[in-house]
Amino acid sequence: MRFKLLVADDEKNIREGLAASLEMDGYATVCAADGNEAWGLFGKGDIDLVITDLRMPGVDGGELMRRILAETPGFPVIILTGHGTVESAVSAMREGAWDFLTKPVNLGRLSMLVKRALENRELVLRHRQMEDELERNRLSRSMSGKSPAMRKVLDTVGRVAPTRASVLITGESGVGKELVADAIHDLSPRRGKPMVKVHCAALSSGLLESELFGHEKGAFTGAVSRRRGRFELAHGGTLFLDEIGEIDQNLQIKLLRVLQEREFERVGGEETVGTDVRIIAATNRDLRAEIERGGFREDLYFRLNVVSVNVPPLRDRKDDIPVMAAGFLKEFAADNGKAVQGISEKAYSRLHAYNWPGNIRELRNCIESAVVMCRGSLVTEDDLPPALQSAGDEDWVRVPVNVSLGEAEKIVIRGAVAFHKGNKSRAAETLGIGRKTLHRKLGGAGDGE
Repeated sequence: MRFKLLVADDEKNIREGLAASLEMDGYATVCAADGNEAWGLFGKGDIDLVITDLRMPGVDGGELMRRILAETPGFPVIILTGHGTVESAVSAMREGAWDFLTKPVNLGRLSMLVKRALENRELVLRHRQMEDELERNRLSRSMSGKSPAMRKVLDTVGRVAPTRASVLITGESGVGKELVADAIHDLSPRRGKPMVKVHCAALSSGLLESELFGHEKGAFTGAVSRRRGRFELAHGGTLFLDEIGEIDQNLQIKLLRVLQEREFERVGGEETVGTDVRIIAATNRDLRAEIERGGFREDLYFRLNVVSVNVPPLRDRKDDIPVMAAGFLKEFAADNGKAVQGISEKAYSRLHAYNWPGNIRELRNCIESAVVMCRGSLVTEDDLPPALQSAGDEDWVRVPVNVSLGEAEKIVIRGAVAFHKGNKSRAAETLGIGRKTLHRKLGGAGDGE
């Protein structure tokens, strides 16, 4: 890889001389005659290190450095200064400059500083890549992405996270919509900024408006001082609006305006406040149906639903249950000081057979209860909550060993018919036989569906 360096100095001979020396060291260089030109070149995004004179007309080296570090924290900037401004160069180092050199520049020392700065930048970038990979793996494990359904969710999260697009997360209660929102924020460039969450269904319309936008002193009874809202608190970061389908029409209009214009007024105030937030919303409602009946604004829906992520219910991704259950078991065993090491096969079969109407939230509570009730090192089916202990019983039939093969067939067929609530066509399909064959084996009993 050939590094590209930016040299900024208002003296032509100095910048061209430095560039020539650096090119002899194998670097590519570009030059700028002032801070404005240097900032424009840096904005193209292919610069690896900046060398800038401290004193230049217009935007000086100190301001250029501050802009660069605000845009890219930790970026290597080497300051050049005259003997009379060494104190200013030291101050620049306190603000984040990599190092400084006094003029006339010692080219050998410059070469050494550049080499060290670039080596350090490579180490930092590699470290960040490793951290990002570890974070992706952690989030993948927390969302248990082994099933095809969750792999699809994780793929969408990975693609949308680096952007600033609004995301609408849909799915039943308890499926982990908030986990998906956390993952999008944590994998985004905003991960170092606030992730602010608002549960829209938990507050009345008036309280929710104040919660979102803040209020001025005296705006309403009890408003004894100015209060910043969640949009202000989330500035630069992400705002997660959970159960967005619960907000009323008036608040929908105000929210739409913020999304369109990126500004708002506090309740009871006249000052316009700018905001830079990424919106992630979640709902367990069918917002399309709400739009049809007039309960939700279509224009707000399209603003929120730039990218849609549907989180499948647990019953549709039962392959993920062992991974999640093992994780919850480890957590609750540690929390309760119990030496529980695993889950028995019979207990796992109950977990797999259960339909999980409460989704992941219910699974978590189930494992916590089982760990508390467990007397040994292995959770058994007897340790599970009552609803789980009988899960799957309707999926089984018992065939005595002292009956003929023909009678055993009839027991299995009757069990299949019972499982399908008397629908013999579906029972025959499940058994892989024709409907007439099913009737013949049962002795011609019944004709109902």
